[in-house]
Amino acid sequence: MLKQSLIALSAAAALAAALPAQAQDTGKWLVRARAVHIDSANKDDTGLGLSINNKWIPELDISYFFTPNLAAELVLTYPQKQTVHSSVLNADIGTFKHLPPTLTVQYHFTGLTGFRPYLGAGVNYTNISSVHLVNDTYNLKRSSVGLALQAGVDVPLGGGWVLNADVKKVQIGTHVYDNTGADAGKFKVDPVLFGLGVGKRF
Repeated sequence: MLKQSLIALSAAAALAAALPAQAQDTGKWLVRARAVHIDSANKDDTGLGLSINNKWIPELDISYFFTPNLAAELVLTYPQKQTVHSSVLNADIGTFKHLPPTLTVQYHFTGLTGFRPYLGAGVNYTNISSVHLVNDTYNLKRSSVGLALQAGVDVPLGGGWVLNADVKKVQIGTHVYDNTGADAGKFKVDPVLFGLGVGKRF
């Protein structure tokens, strides 16, 4: 599905690049809606062989341009439910929810015809809630702070509308605790996030 989506976006971007850009595509605000695929690294040192499911989620991001090249972007979604699997137990062992707002500072390359690539770096804060693991005999640290790196491209369609493709690498990790409160190890999600969407600049 991801491959087909990228091909479709590339075809649309090529078509859009052949169209003349119209006014209203250089405003200070840009709001995008994206479909984002979570591809988790699943690095685990607890001995349980933990992993979470990869999935598509909705994403809303709001960017403000301080200059034509420099912008800040706030990435938002709602709490996402993940299933936790243990390769050692060969079974799904529970679920948790996470809310991962991310703030990046971006450099947008201007002067190009038909597309506007950008690079970004920033910080992610993830709140973890509704943890239910092995009949509540395990728990997770409820917050994570990490770095976020980003690369993407906007394709102006005119009238302020853009097509967008975006990829982010985000550090998200948590400690796993047993029912005595002892630290059983760290589980790093550290996902790559592939996003496709549309936006409006004004």
